[in-house]
Amino acid sequence: MTTLALGPQWLDPDYLIETFGLLGVLAIVFAESGLLIGFFLPGDSLLFTTGLLVTTNVIKQDLWLVCVAVAVAAIVGDQAGYLFGRKVGPSLFRRPDSKLFKQENVEKAHEFFEKHGPKSLILARFVPIVRTFTPIIAGVSRMNYRSFIIFNVIGGVLWGTGVTLLGSALGKVDFVHQHIELMLIAIVLLSIVPIVIEFLRARGKAKKEAAAQPEPQGPAAGSPSQGPSPSQGPRGRHAKR
Repeated sequence: MTTLALGPQWLDPDYLIETFGLLGVLAIVFAESGLLIGFFLPGDSLLFTTGLLVTTNVIKQDLWLVCVAVAVAAIVGDQAGYLFGRKVGPSLFRRPDSKLFKQENVEKAHEFFEKHGPKSLILARFVPIVRTFTPIIAGVSRMNYRSFIIFNVIGGVLWGTGVTLLGSALGKVDFVHQHIELMLIAIVLLSIVPIVIEFLRARGKAKKEAAAQPEPQGPAAGSPSQGPSPSQGPRGRHAKR
């Protein structure tokens, strides 16, 4: 099966699976779940394609085994991100930008974590880029480890197995199987929707805050001017005399 490469060939899910197999899928899921270098990897479309290829027997492993392996890779990846965040701590926010690292991504993940609290570990799974940095931010914030484990497992299972099962289920539909390129594009677009919504919401909030700011006022009417008034000037001079 040949799919449309969404960007460079080495980011095309079909190419990655064909080249590296299931172990490559697990490595990418692990990296995207908590390593700084993994934020650009195609997590959602890769899992969807994996489920589809299991259904069509291109991947020979049983579906339940693939789902368990993917969930474990996602959970362990978040665990690595959390431990990295605890070790690095605040210095992560002072790290300079580079080709692969943008301070903006850390700040967005931090805002996401502060807004949603522990449940952000579940919600972030379905938001590209944010899902890579959120467990790291949880570590930086020294989130209670027991709570982190609970939400990490729930998020890893829901995302890892959910998207894989979705690809497996839709892979049995002839239209989906015949138009896999369109489906992958749709998956990518859907994964971007939360980012767009959050951007628009933040932009609207910023506009409301700017509109609520009081306009700077000039000197109040009736307030004394810098120089003496004409009526007071002469009296003032006479008083000095």
